[in-house]
Amino acid sequence: MSLTVAVVGATGSVGQEILNILAERSFPVKQLVPIASGESLGKEVSFGDDKVLSVKALEDTDFAGIDLAFFAISANLAAQFVPMATAAGAIVIDNSSHFRMDPDVPLVVPEVNSDALAGCAKKKIIANPNCSTVQLVVALKPLHDAARIKRVVVATYQSVSGGGKKAMDELSSQTRSVCINEPIEPAHFTKQIAFNLIPHIDSFMANGETREEWKIAVETQKILDPDIRLIATCVRVPVFVGHSEAVNIEFHQPLAPDRARELLRHAPGCVVVDESQDGGYMTPVECVGDFATFVSRIRRDGTVENGLSLWVVSDNLRKGAALNAVQIAEGLVKRGLIG
Repeated sequence: MSLTVAVVGATGSVGQEILNILAERSFPVKQLVPIASGESLGKEVSFGDDKVLSVKALEDTDFAGIDLAFFAISANLAAQFVPMATAAGAIVIDNSSHFRMDPDVPLVVPEVNSDALAGCAKKKIIANPNCSTVQLVVALKPLHDAARIKRVVVATYQSVSGGGKKAMDELSSQTRSVCINEPIEPAHFTKQIAFNLIPHIDSFMANGETREEWKIAVETQKILDPDIRLIATCVRVPVFVGHSEAVNIEFHQPLAPDRARELLRHAPGCVVVDESQDGGYMTPVECVGDFATFVSRIRRDGTVENGLSLWVVSDNLRKGAALNAVQIAEGLVKRGLIG
């Protein structure tokens, strides 16, 4: 079976990763249709080793004949154009936040809740979770199955690529400015990002949380278990690619660190790098280009009765966005839900 596949947002960082991963994993593509905003009309993108394709304008696109559409654009644009794609017959995998909490739209991380894919029949939409949620639930799933998670406290250290190309460009230009002693005027970020940390991602809500922090909590509950209580503090850090998370977990039942390591070593999508010595852990720089979620610093949290602490690192552009979307598509094919 071969499919006609569209990638909407094909010129963006996530869209380009989707193109790369579709080719790397030999997804059954009969025809690839790259789509982006009107200002990208006519630009060229690469697909596979030898194909160069011309980008179509989203505003003028007719989705008739498209079997599967990956959307990697803003929530506002997704709200407008995703229904047009599904009305034309396409199944949509959407990377934006717009449909994630819709009860009729499955929110899927294949290593965690692949059975939820069957729910795509209702609206022909599957939502891709927030990149920080993806790596978190991949690490939490085997532990939750073993000892039932009661509460999670997570601090995220999120790279600027999570904010797109403009955010990456700002880190690059500000780093240069610091090194040559030029004045810095933040544009994309609220404060200087070079050689700094910003405890603020997305907009603030009435209760003092940011929407990024809220998203991690409610998405984890929808994907894994609605009874899990979670609070997050999300921090933007001067790293180009790779999200990190310091995770404290309270369980209903005891779970020893050695048992947690064993569970995580055998869990799909997880790689354990955990030696209590210099360099015996993963960092964002080392995870770039890899598909795995890396878990380090697994240790007992003695401040609660049944507690563990973890350090979780993953490439947010690969596993956190593009790979997860392609894995969802592979799951649709495997289950005969498309084509």
